[in-house]
Formats: sequence, structure tokens, C-alpha cells
Amino acid sequence: MNYDKYLSKIVTAIPPSGIRKFFDVADKYKDVISLGVGEPDFDTPWCAREAGIKSVQKGITQYTSNSGLPALREQVAKYLKERFGVEYDPMSEIFITVGASEAIYLALRAIINDGDEVIVPEPSYVSYMPSVAICGGKAVPAKCYVEDEFRLTAKNLEKVITDKTKALILPYPNNPTGAIMTRENLQEIAKVVKKHDLLVLSDEIYCELTYGGERHTCFAEIDGMKERTVLINGFSKAFAMTGWRVGYACAPNAIFKQMLKIHQYIIMCASTNAQYAAIGALKGGFEDDFAEMRKMVDEYDIRRRFLVSRLNAMGLTCFEPKGAFYVFPCVKSTGMNGDEFANRLLEEGKVAVVPGDAFGESGKDFIRISYAYSLNKLQKAMDRIEEFVAKYKN
Repeated sequence: MNYDKYLSKIVTAIPPSGIRKFFDVADKYKDVISLGVGEPDFDTPWCAREAGIKSVQKGITQYTSNSGLPALREQVAKYLKERFGVEYDPMSEIFITVGASEAIYLALRAIINDGDEVIVPEPSYVSYMPSVAICGGKAVPAKCYVEDEFRLTAKNLEKVITDKTKALILPYPNNPTGAIMTRENLQEIAKVVKKHDLLVLSDEIYCELTYGGERHTCFAEIDGMKERTVLINGFSKAFAMTGWRVGYACAPNAIFKQMLKIHQYIIMCASTNAQYAAIGALKGGFEDDFAEMRKMVDEYDIRRRFLVSRLNAMGLTCFEPKGAFYVFPCVKSTGMNGDEFANRLLEEGKVAVVPGDAFGESGKDFIRISYAYSLNKLQKAMDRIEEFVAKYKN
């Protein structure tokens, strides 16, 4: 049977995830050290696990409201105000989603009409551009360069704005580069946003993972930007809760209502027990001044500095990332692009990393390495990579 006539042309035109495609290949090899998954290697804090377990033990397994548990929305509002200085009404501007990924999709679906353009900094997370396409829009890359520490500059943003541009996705701290935006950077971006009357989807899922004394600045906190911003965040990275699938969206009420409408029809509500776990994570965090989180970030920082030092020493130039848990070294010194390097490294060196072009064409000379792995594992992997690089380095 020929299914072509039944399938969505938009969906069939979208290529599979470059990350998943590569790791499907990697699965065929034995004794591989994988440095590809963007998932904390820490346990979910006990305060979150206990809250989730207790909700199950009490038989609390019914639907919540579509927006999520009021107690969780109140905790999210408290967290955003106390940690980042931005205020949202928990009842009319915050709702709970199935991870930050759902929140991204809902925001795009709520604002895009056919042909609208959405600017996506490149390199960045693999799902943004396909999500824009699925919603009927056109994703327009805004190139970010290592010379700018992979920050989006106002100048490069201006270059790609047209009369069809409706929104900007602002994904910082960034996956895959580890780049961050300073308050000054964001203020310059805000001027362009206001000048061209744009909306912003600010994906701040890595907001707690910053290093070197750099504190994250929430884009909605920038003067005049809250009314233009859909703030997206969640519990996966900062609280090591990837499998719980709890995220949230904060938006002006007019946008909030349309996003919630879609959420009502396709999801109903996020997992009840996961929401209770999220309440436990935030309450426990406030009680111990987020000590568990700080311990995790300190460990990531050790790994980050180790990788940057080793990669630069072996000739894979790597700028110092200030956020998330990835490094993004350039491999041009080996005479290979990122895709060729990653495939040969997998076959010959038995280390799996992600080719940089999975995150956009401008990442073609880079690879992504996650340091959400033990230092011992990272040391073994770096030894293998160093041996591999020595064979090819120009």
C-alpha cells in the first residue's frame, strides 16, 4: 500500500533528529564511551522523589486542572521572583506542561500563522526549527560565531529580520555551545525586538547551570520585555528530573489562554504525581538554599574546566562555555568536519559525540560533548580522543 497520499507533506519533509540518527549508528558498536546525552547523571533530589511517592501512596492519581496544581504554580511564581526577579500571576500567567518541549510547541502553535517567520539562533537545540515548520511557519537561522562566544548579537539578529518575522527564539544558556547572554547582551537584543515589534520565546531550561560567577538574567526581566515574552522552563536540568517530564510556560494572559487551549485538547494535564514531585523539589530547594543544585553545579564546573583544558591541549580549540553542560570544540585542525570526525572517532576511537551540524549548518566544523558524565568516564574518553586526534592533526 502506498501511504504517501495519506501522510503530512510538512512532517515527511522534516529530517529525523541529527542526534538520534547518530546514536542509532553508535548503538551498533561495542565498548563505546558515549558523551552524547544531555541528561544529568545525578539522582532526582530526595525531597522531590518523596513528594511524588507520597502522592501515589495516598492514591492521588486523578487529573489536575489543565493549568496544573495551583500549589505548583505558586511555587514556580515564588521561584522566578526570588531567583530571577521576575513576577508572574500563578493563576493567569503560568501553567504546567509535559516538559519544556511541550511548552515550546504550544507557544509556537499559539502564535504562528502560515508563512510567519521565526528566527532561531544557530547552532541551537535540534527541535526548534522542526517545531516551527510543523506549526506552518518558516524557521530562519541567525548565525552565531565562536568569535562572539556563540552569543546572538543585535547586529546578526537585524540581518535576518524581514517584514514576515513574528518571533525570536532565545535559547540561553545554549545547547549545544554552552554560551550565555549577559544582561548587556540581552538589553541590546531587546532594543531590536522592540524596534521590529517581535515576540520572544525564551527557553531558559539551563538557567541554573552557569559558571565562573555568571548569574543568569531572565529575558522577561529586561525593561519592556515581559509583555513580549513567553518564558519557558522546567525541572529536567536544574533538578535532575528529565524522566518526570515537568515543565512550565509563563506568558501574558492573552497568549497564555491560547496556549492553554491547545494544551487542554492534546494533553489535558501533566502527570499528577510528577507535579507533586516538582512541588517537593521547589519546597526542598527553598528550605536548604538549593544546596543539592549548587552541589551539582559545582561538580559540573570541575568537569567543564577539565574538558576545556584537555581539548585545547590536544589542539581541538574550545572556547570556555559559561552555561549548560556541553563543550563545543572545533575539529578543523584534524582536516575533518564535525560529521566526519564524529563518525571516525566512533569507529576508530570508540567514543560517541554529536556532530555539530546536527544543531545547524554553522556547527559543521564542531562537535558537541556533554559533561553530564562522571569525571572518571570523561578522563577515559579524553585519553581516547587525544590518541585519535594525534593520528590526524595537521
